[in-house]
Amino acid sequence: MAQIDDFKANLLGGGARTNQFRVTIVPPAGIAIGLDVRRTSFLCSATQLPQTELGVVELKYRGRTINIAGDRAAAGTWTTTFYNDTDFMIRNALERWNNGINDFADATGVNSMSDYETDLTVEQLDRDDTVLKSYIFRNAYPLTIAAIELTNDEATAIETFEVSWRYQHFEPSGVSF
Repeated sequence: MAQIDDFKANLLGGGARTNQFRVTIVPPAGIAIGLDVRRTSFLCSATQLPQTELGVVELKYRGRTINIAGDRAAAGTWTTTFYNDTDFMIRNALERWNNGINDFADATGVNSMSDYETDLTVEQLDRDDTVLKSYIFRNAYPLTIAAIELTNDEATAIETFEVSWRYQHFEPSGVSF
């Protein structure tokens, strides 16, 4: 029978912690958005490591279904949650980015994807800030900047808002390609 000491010996480093992460949002090359990368990293309150998924090709043979690994599922979205400070720096920058892609007023914007897409990074950290695992989201841009709910119900809460990012693919560290 397994002992608690066996379990502890197999949980290296005491386990990865959900609150030990760093997000790096790099502004796009073709749109001046005024984003402070360092502050943005500090004010990111939540995100997730991405899901991986392969498609399935179903073959029918004599009344049975045979599942064969198919193509990788389409690129996904990645979500980040930010604290909103009183200068609205992150939200304003992301709205400028989104507007630079397709202007609110006249539907104009930059034409080249290289002007509005950039690479984003999330890193899982150890308790001493050592990077345990990283994911680079290639060719990303802000797809949705969520609403900020305003309410009289809570006097002690700081505003947060979510941003959904569209990316082409991601590259995880520690996985050879």
